[in-house]
Amino acid sequence: MARVAAVQFEVGQDVAANLATSLRMIDAAAGQGAELVVLPEFCNHLSWYRDREHARELACRHGDAFLGAVAERAARHGVLVKIGVTLAREDGRTTGASLLYGPDGALLGEADKQVLMGAENDHLDPATSVGPVVATAAGRLGLYACMEGVINEITRGLALRGAQVLLNSLNSFATDEASLHIPVRAAENKVWVVAANKVGPLIPADRLREVGAALGVPPEWLHGAGESQIVAPDGTVVARAPRTGEAVVVADIDPSAADAERARHLATRRPERYGPIARQPRERAAPAGAPSLPVAVVRGDASLLRQAVAEGARLIVLPEGSPVTAEEAARVLREAAPAARDAALTVQDAAPAVPETGLGAGEAHVVLGTGALVGPDGEVPPREVHRLPWGRLAIVAGEDSRHPEEFRLAALADADVVAVPFTAREPWELRLGLPERAAENRLNIVAAGPDGPDGLAGAILDLPADFTLWTAWKGPFTGQISHPVVTPVKNADTLVLGAVSPAQSVNRFVSRGTDLVGGRPWRLAGALLEGPQ
Repeated sequence: MARVAAVQFEVGQDVAANLATSLRMIDAAAGQGAELVVLPEFCNHLSWYRDREHARELACRHGDAFLGAVAERAARHGVLVKIGVTLAREDGRTTGASLLYGPDGALLGEADKQVLMGAENDHLDPATSVGPVVATAAGRLGLYACMEGVINEITRGLALRGAQVLLNSLNSFATDEASLHIPVRAAENKVWVVAANKVGPLIPADRLREVGAALGVPPEWLHGAGESQIVAPDGTVVARAPRTGEAVVVADIDPSAADAERARHLATRRPERYGPIARQPRERAAPAGAPSLPVAVVRGDASLLRQAVAEGARLIVLPEGSPVTAEEAARVLREAAPAARDAALTVQDAAPAVPETGLGAGEAHVVLGTGALVGPDGEVPPREVHRLPWGRLAIVAGEDSRHPEEFRLAALADADVVAVPFTAREPWELRLGLPERAAENRLNIVAAGPDGPDGLAGAILDLPADFTLWTAWKGPFTGQISHPVVTPVKNADTLVLGAVSPAQSVNRFVSRGTDLVGGRPWRLAGALLEGPQ
């Protein structure tokens, strides 16, 4: 067992004051018996600079007074300390670095940030190598920071290389960090996560109103979102700080508790398929899909399928294990075809129909529980992505739905919508897993399963139009940046109707210069192409 702590606090432009706060919070965590203390990202200075030269001038250097004091404080208490700072490297790069100091004050490991967020691209340089997995008395530790946890590759790679505990330092005002991006990395990798975020303004206070107006975001939202937390390998948050104010959260963890489960879970991956994830990105080639697509989840017989088509659904997903056959589904679609054409979807700017299917804009498609696609003429030959009148459809079925790599492949193939006939075995799959697949890839998802845990059997996940920061926000800002709109499918439901937005999949830029799909660290994704170490 190990006692770990995540601490949150405000950081300003006074480097000496920031150091004093960092040391005081290490003291507070050690006073509660913590053996490992995780601090936020950019503890040395606000992530706000005039230019690249200014950022380098204010960055830490190995062995300087700032980092020397942090190392000395780790040694004084005999604790592990993970801190995030900007670091001026001898090769001329300035990076966002995660640094791990040991109980004797020695630097045990360091990891430069692989994915930079927005304006960080103007001032910092991305990593040129992956960070280490460090063996310690508190478990095998992996280091990452903020935006690196909004996509899956970095944390997945650490888990595959043997990490038991992931340490995340954040500099974020997004509330979906705490509700989604932090806990999902624990659950999908079967590891512990210790995450420390900031509170207080994340930009100079005298610029809050100006920047908020440019973003269409109320200035009070441009504060660190807090909610620093410690998450168990099943995605359960075992300790959480409040949204505001300094705090120390502490929990006792067993780093090896999930080792066997993690090995079983990762063994069901199919790394032989994941080569495209480690290839150089290309621009999306497919045009935008339809603005809106009526969809349905049907958990019953062919009569419910018929009702879904009559209600206007143009993509219908059946659960894994559904008794409906391809022949039954095709018959229902043929019988409904005249009415469907009368209620045809408006598909301006949609992808053209695939000639070999001959499907009109108003005709429906069914995804069977086996993962097969059916149209009025019967089962459609399998392919990576089906080009349909409203856009592009990928299908992720069964056990594959538990793995983020499969959805990344769909995004790389320019899918707009992913159909998921599956069986949820753990609560995290619907509560965290599928929403994250939509968020980190900008994919609409329609998922259907038999009765599942927590009373949920599936979900319809629709991409909101508001997404990119540094562009005006159209609706009221709620603190969530990349969370989909969720229509749950409950165990008691037999037919759930909804709509998704294929056209929204085109935009993958969460901020200026930060593409969730094209900006993945593809050069450093080699671990994903192998089995666990």
